[in-house]
Amino acid sequence: MDEKSHYSRLLIALLMVLCFGVIVLQYICPTSDCQLLHLASLSSRLGSRARGDRVNGAGAGDPYSSEDGALVRFVPRFNFTTKDLDRAVDFNIKGNDVIVFLHIQKTGGTTFGRHLVRNIQLERPCECHAGQKKCTCYRPGKRDTWLFSRFSTGWSCGLHADWTELTSCVPSFMGNRESQERRRTPSRNYYYITILRDPVWRYLSEWRHVQRGATWKASKHMCDGRLPTLSELPNCYSGDDWSGCSLEEFMVCPYNLANNRQTRMLADLSLVGCYNLSIMNESQRWAMLLESAKRNLRNMAFFGLTEYQRKTQYLFEHTFRLSFIAPFTQLNGTRAASVEVEPETQRRIRELNQWDVELYEYARDLFLQRFQYARQQERREARQRRLEERRKLRAKVKSWWGVTGKTVFKPTKEPPMTEQSPIFSEEKQTDAGQTLESETEGQVEDNWLVEDDRETILDYLENVEQWR
Repeated sequence: MDEKSHYSRLLIALLMVLCFGVIVLQYICPTSDCQLLHLASLSSRLGSRARGDRVNGAGAGDPYSSEDGALVRFVPRFNFTTKDLDRAVDFNIKGNDVIVFLHIQKTGGTTFGRHLVRNIQLERPCECHAGQKKCTCYRPGKRDTWLFSRFSTGWSCGLHADWTELTSCVPSFMGNRESQERRRTPSRNYYYITILRDPVWRYLSEWRHVQRGATWKASKHMCDGRLPTLSELPNCYSGDDWSGCSLEEFMVCPYNLANNRQTRMLADLSLVGCYNLSIMNESQRWAMLLESAKRNLRNMAFFGLTEYQRKTQYLFEHTFRLSFIAPFTQLNGTRAASVEVEPETQRRIRELNQWDVELYEYARDLFLQRFQYARQQERREARQRRLEERRKLRAKVKSWWGVTGKTVFKPTKEPPMTEQSPIFSEEKQTDAGQTLESETEGQVEDNWLVEDDRETILDYLENVEQWR
């Protein structure tokens, strides 16, 4: 009994210590983001090490090729120029450059926005405090922000401001924050970024969000210097919100801004008279909005896709030459994923969001081509570094041959002396030695070339990606 009671007391003591540790951790780091960030940093370092091994020719697995578990070959549908694909920008965080995040509802923008303020390796990290919605993201040595987003400057241009609002508001907003001395400095570079999502799942996610009481009534929808009238932008509900609405009610409202939201928010609305629907017919209006959204998306410094978290991280790091501390995680357990939707309902949702569907297919094609281009560029640079290292080593070997080559490559065995083999003259021996030396050097040169060719072939085979 004494031994059992001793073990019981020991177990109780261990449980108390564990509970105390959990309480202390929650007090020091109350948010889950803070806790998971440090836990994931180890896997980030391991991922970086694996990436380095892969570049150096090791047989490490590629974390990008089978990110979503679907090993289906990607076949490009659209032709893009090199300018469209090469999106590496010279972002100067110590200068005047600003990253502007266009946050579209229910695309995973909140998670990505937190990555921007909490998960980037910076000389001067953003200052985020528990209980505060915004972080301070100043440049090194300056009281000037480099990031315009929900979690840094707040909704300064309106709640979920779209491309039309941001491009007209951000420059003036940032200019008003500058001192008189700062206004005499060179103009800023604004790098717009955004995240897109599969239209069907984004639509379902917004429905669930509205069903819980969200309205986004504080959105301004400013266009051409004015707000839309109530007749131009009527509500789908009569009360304070639309909580408890069914999916059918959500789908039948003709004024629902959830329909084709991504296309509308990425397009220049001034091209179609803003929210005045009487200027042109609906099909012409949406066709113009779609082309405008494609053009703006193509010219953005960066955009990511919710369905490709690791590739999104890779392309952001490649574009801005910034590194995240912890790797992105692909989370499929969203509220929208928990909704069981009949195939017929999904078909109707796709019809309601036909312009978003077309935009997403275009964006996905461009996204994957950009990823492929960046990886090819990375491999070419790595292969060039290896070739330069080999050339330097080859030069050292050649200089070594020039000093001691004849001694090293002189035959150690004399030819057997027979009646059929007369004694070589001194001249023939010299010629034979020189020939052997030349053949040996040529063989080594050929080995270098064969090795280079083999590396090129391996790089080509490695570049055959598996896509979703």
